[in-house]
Amino acid sequence: MGERKQVLFIDFEFTMPDRKSKLYGFYPEIIEAGIVVTEEGKIVEEFSSYVRPEKFPKLTERCKSFLHITQGEVNSGISFAELVDKFVSICEGNDCTVVTWGNMDMRVLRQNCAQAKLEFPFSGKQIDLSMEYKRFFGDQNQTGLWKAVQEYGREGTGKHHRALDDALTTFHIYKLVEKDKQYLKKHQPTTIGDRIDFSKLLNELA
Repeated sequence: MGERKQVLFIDFEFTMPDRKSKLYGFYPEIIEAGIVVTEEGKIVEEFSSYVRPEKFPKLTERCKSFLHITQGEVNSGISFAELVDKFVSICEGNDCTVVTWGNMDMRVLRQNCAQAKLEFPFSGKQIDLSMEYKRFFGDQNQTGLWKAVQEYGREGTGKHHRALDDALTTFHIYKLVEKDKQYLKKHQPTTIGDRIDFSKLLNELA
């Protein structure tokens, strides 16, 4: 088997401190992971799992109410080391590009790897799609994932703050942005009406 070009769309949910009580040395830990693996624009694997936090294993009330994740769910999850192993097994021998919405996911993964004394599992290209989106559309502010979807006239996949749903939503926006880029290379629209018909793209994705 030769090297395969894969694009991974990744989303994590993290632990959060309570606003009032200060946890000494607190840092966010991954407690849910959603991974969408694609080859040539097609999904070849989806992975979703809760992950047990190790440094601060007890979820705060704020974290549970904001993410709608229970203590029992994270307790039954995989270990962080198993999550890293999963990434290694996906990318082993393949050309892996990682796409996330925002830079927080990779920052927290790096920090969690450092704390666990594990090697960061990705060596290939990493794309922050929110910055690509900002550059492409000339937005002054960084756009939230689901706001970006609504600007495309499409609701997100599943529930916001469910890791796999957010990873799938990131994949859909990536495909839309890539199609738009190709379209704008071929055409120089003079009015807004000449821009690509998003409804047709959305129908293709539906």
